Amino acid sequence: MKLLEYTFQDACPPRAFSTQRQGGVGEGAYASFNITHYCGDSAENVRANRRILCAELGITDERLVLPRQTHSDNIAIVTLETPTEALEGVDAVITHEEGLCIGVSTADCIPLLYFDAQHRVVAAVHAGWRGTVSGIARKTLLMMQEVYGTKPENLQVVVGPGISARAFEVGEEVVDAFRNADFDMERIHHINPQTQKSHLDLWEANIGLLVKEGVRRENVHVSGICTYTSHETYFSARRLGIHSGRIFTGIMLPKLK
Repeated sequence: MKLLEYTFQDACPPRAFSTQRQGGVGEGAYASFNITHYCGDSAENVRANRRILCAELGITDERLVLPRQTHSDNIAIVTLETPTEALEGVDAVITHEEGLCIGVSTADCIPLLYFDAQHRVVAAVHAGWRGTVSGIARKTLLMMQEVYGTKPENLQVVVGPGISARAFEVGEEVVDAFRNADFDMERIHHINPQTQKSHLDLWEANIGLLVKEGVRRENVHVSGICTYTSHETYFSARRLGIHSGRIFTGIMLPKLK
């Protein structure tokens, strides 16, 4: 199993990563490392891959938390005691519990990781175009502010692998949805000169939402990896079809002694 690992600035930073396709037991469009249980993969293979990841992280299976996402703007604060049913229809998760790995699954959508070093809180956000339009990136930050006192100017953010603006061709109804939601269209909307088709920059759209709330651009790290063009290393639903594996982008606070 191979991981793309991220670095946060702190004396005791969280473990943060995105999974790659190699090193698991899956086959075909699920080859070979997928831990998402609701994308059509073999349950046996998903369990085996979860065991591999948990061994790498040094945790037991119940400490690996993945919600069942529905492209909503629903957010859950989770602990080890959170029941599985509370993760249904959830697209962002927040925790302050040490040794609990939370994450989201993507295959072109944008995964975001948040770290509030002052209050020792982390979050993982799934932002497809629908979630981005509904402002899930912003709403997750606001919940962290309300519950934990997170200060936007101190928040560190990672934008994981997702589809790039160059690859993300969309219909005009999607463009209209972003325009009606008051996004900065000059920054995120582009026309391909060859095809005259619209393209949207989901990376910048989500970053813009956070910057408006006071997050510093210098505190945002963008992986810059396009899943569509890097589909041999990262799952891409547009390249492989919806019946394919998913990237898991996770974050875990270490246990402090």
